[in-house]
Amino acid sequence: MDSCINIPVINLKSGFGKMPVLGFGTAADPPVDSEITKKAVLEAIQLGYRHFDTAALYNSEQPLGEAIVQAINRGLIKNRDDLFITSKLWCSDAHAQHVVPALKTSLKNLGMDYVDLYLIHWPVSAKPGKHEYPIKAEDFLPMDFKSVWEAMEECQRIGLTKSIGVSNFSCKKMKEILSVAKIPPAVNQVEVNPCWQQKKLREFCESKGITVVAYSPLGAVGTFYGTNRVMESQVLNEISKAKGKSVAQISLRWGYEQGIGVVAKSFNKERMKQNSDIFDWSLSSEQVERISEIRQERGCRGVDYTSVHGPYKTIQELWDGEI
Repeated sequence: MDSCINIPVINLKSGFGKMPVLGFGTAADPPVDSEITKKAVLEAIQLGYRHFDTAALYNSEQPLGEAIVQAINRGLIKNRDDLFITSKLWCSDAHAQHVVPALKTSLKNLGMDYVDLYLIHWPVSAKPGKHEYPIKAEDFLPMDFKSVWEAMEECQRIGLTKSIGVSNFSCKKMKEILSVAKIPPAVNQVEVNPCWQQKKLREFCESKGITVVAYSPLGAVGTFYGTNRVMESQVLNEISKAKGKSVAQISLRWGYEQGIGVVAKSFNKERMKQNSDIFDWSLSSEQVERISEIRQERGCRGVDYTSVHGPYKTIQELWDGEI
């Protein structure tokens, strides 16, 4: 459609294909009716979004797949190949024998033959059979990185996914995967925003040819795990007024200028439009410098992750402990 936004792409160095730098998130917290998700996806496709992020945990795979069928039938896109679809392996399926079946289940839910990118959702495993979050302390298990990654590689080899990667992996955990990988991860999807910039991790991934994709680029405000720090940042609000752009646009543009992908979630059509209007303007070097000086604090925290790995009470401690 002529009114569609034109979203730039990133060539995945360790994977196959071109990934649109701006993705549309489908994880709703609190959960919403599947019809709301389908309507939002259709509106996003109509606006020009082509990268959609889902996961087994989100319960959004089926409505996403149904919306894509409707979009094809309406002529909004030619076929499924016009889109870039990411899904994720949940912790309870992060066992060698469950990886391929888990992806096949996701593909059945999506109504697709393949996804473009399949990620290990977290660097921990859990007792099989439960798709729940947060995970109970007694259900945590240490991940066998070698066998799980070999199963992920098998998913790519047999054509169930074009590329494979990870999510929420620290530098230490990335090194563990890279030490056993025959096919290196194409992507590490982690929390990145102006208030949690992840410079060390981004530099490490860049040095290994791994693309970083940001979730919670606006702080996941309104969710139980999110923070208001991004949207209420004095620095971002001052830059917002100076540029005549929203704080969300400033934050997303910052991520784009850092050379990473960003996945933004909004089911509001006007905010979808606004979030995509970040490609025909830029931040000044002074503004980028001011953003670099923002005090850093992770937003995704406070979930009880006490586990077999040690007395880690929160995601913050889990990450810092680099289990």
